[in-house]
Formats: sequence, structure tokens, C-alpha cells
Amino acid sequence: MAQLPNNWDINRIQGNSESLISRRSDDRNALLLASYGKFTLEIDGEPIGTARGDLIFIPAAAEARSVALPGVFHEMYVIWFSMESSLASGFPLPQRWDRTRPAAYDLLLDRIKSMLGESKEGLPYSRLLGTGLLLEIVALWGRERSKGEAKAAGSRHIDKMKAFLQDHYREHVTKEELGECIGRTPNYAASLFRSGTGQTISGYVHSLRMKTAVYMLQESLLTVEEIAAYLGYAEVSYFQRVFKRSYGEPPSMYASRIR
Repeated sequence: MAQLPNNWDINRIQGNSESLISRRSDDRNALLLASYGKFTLEIDGEPIGTARGDLIFIPAAAEARSVALPGVFHEMYVIWFSMESSLASGFPLPQRWDRTRPAAYDLLLDRIKSMLGESKEGLPYSRLLGTGLLLEIVALWGRERSKGEAKAAGSRHIDKMKAFLQDHYREHVTKEELGECIGRTPNYAASLFRSGTGQTISGYVHSLRMKTAVYMLQESLLTVEEIAAYLGYAEVSYFQRVFKRSYGEPPSMYASRIR
């Protein structure tokens, strides 16, 4: 029976200075997601310009360090992991460093943040949940690599739809509107969006709303009812269900903890 890849660690690295990512003596691979700013990543002495949205695989025994650009703040998440050989047969890892620009960046970042949270919580079964998230992250990365480079037009369409949703997420957005946004049929727009981001249109809208909800619960004095109305939820109970599904507790309980 294959063993789960329990030998992993995860960390968020941010700032404007140099950071060591891995050494040649390391026996674990590293998967790095750049989440803010720009920096130079040096892998075995080879400089690689890195920016938000880059997902970079660093094989075991490679030496890697990040070098900040003058005056530029950056942030990245790094997962160090090894995988038992029989399980790794389903995840063919590259022999050298590899960079992708995943269309499903938001989904990957969400899973990586959840994995970091499980690592820090130290609750019962946190390690097992983190391992499950690692497998999902590696699978999403593998799916992105198997697609090859996304066609330029498709990538532009996805970016355009994301920008439209960012501007209209408090409204009821339909696939017809996204189709009109990119000049294609509604079904094509919905299919392209899901294949490119790993999320449905409604799922992506809810994720944008939930990020705003968390910010408002932390920074404003608005009630849960007022926040729900602001975000476009006609029923407070539905907003509460979506929030609990996303964060594991009702918004009122979340607010009572952090206010």
C-alpha cells in the first residue's frame, strides 16, 4: 500500500531581502507560488525573473534562493515535500526546475493558504488534512502542466472575464454577460472559465464575495445583515451558509473572535 507524502513543510516568505529556499543537501522538492510583487529566483546559479502568478518547481538537491529587486516588496508560498515512489508514479515530477503560469492561480492560492493554516493550527488530524491539500495542489499543478501553454487568446479571455467579475461580483452575473464580455457564446465562456480557473462562474463570484466579507468583518462595524446586503445576497441565511462553507464557522462567530 502506498504511503501518503507526510514529509512536508510549508511557509510564507515575504519582504525585500534575500531568502534561501533550498540547499543541494536537501532531499525534498520545493513548489513555490509567487503571490505578490516581483523578484529574481536563482536556481543553481541560473537567474529566473519571477512575478505574481508564477508557480515554480525546484527539484531536490538543487540550490535556490530568492533575490529581492531594489525597493520591491514580494511574497511567496513555498511547500517542501517528498513523495513515496509508488504514489509518485501518478505524479511524474520534472527532472529540472519548471515554471508554469496557472490559469487556476486563485484556486491554488486558496488551497495553499488552507494548507499553511492546517500546518499552523496543530489540531487533531491537521497533518492529514494538510497532506490531502498537498495532493490536491500537486494534482492541480500536474493538470496545468499537461495542458501545455494556454493559448494566448484563451488566456486573454479568462483574464478579461476575471476583470469583469472583479468589477461586478456584487451583482448577479450570468454566462450570457461573460459571453458578451469576450465576444463568444455563453456556453463557450462558461466552459472556458471553468477549464481555465478550476471554478464555476458562481463559485468564483462567491470566493470574491467571501474575501470582501472577511475584510468587512475585520475592518468595519457593519452587521452581518448589512454586509450580506452589500455583497448582493438577498437572504442573510444563504450568505451565512456560504461563509460557513468557506471558513468553517458562521460570520457572526468569526466577527466575535476578531473584533
